[in-house]
Amino acid sequence: MASMRTSGAAAGSALFFALAPGTVAGLLPWALTRWHPGAPLTHWLPARLVGVVVLLAGATLLVHSFARFVVEGIGTPAPLAPPAHLVVGGLYRYVRNPMYLAVIATILGQALLLWRPVLLVYAAFVAAAMVAFVVGHEQPDLTRRFGDEYTTYRRAVPGWWPRLTPWRPDP
Repeated sequence: MASMRTSGAAAGSALFFALAPGTVAGLLPWALTRWHPGAPLTHWLPARLVGVVVLLAGATLLVHSFARFVVEGIGTPAPLAPPAHLVVGGLYRYVRNPMYLAVIATILGQALLLWRPVLLVYAAFVAAAMVAFVVGHEQPDLTRRFGDEYTTYRRAVPGWWPRLTPWRPDP
């Protein structure tokens, strides 16, 4: 039974991964740039290398964050199929919103790699939308669903600026 729930969570998370971050961090940046480099510093190797590192780090952190929802939460990050358990392990011990930060990082990495300022503006818009979603929907929903467990977590772990040391919940 647990493996059925886990496999369902994995399938749902994969679908949501393709739809949400796939669109926000992949399809829409492509629509804005067709992934063609801009000017004038597109051939400046240090900026492009930093862009690749930030892009790959963002993508890696995003996959890790989604996996936590399957393994630990036995659910998905999608509001329509939320996790059964509050996800507080892995990167979530350092910051409450690693998934959103990872999406922003992938967009910023593309902006540096391609040297496209339009992606910086887009990243700012996406960040503002994510903060509004977290404050207006996600935090109230998690408080309602997980109560004191989420309140304790929220007090201990910052939402947007990672802790230097991992949070360890009381047993």
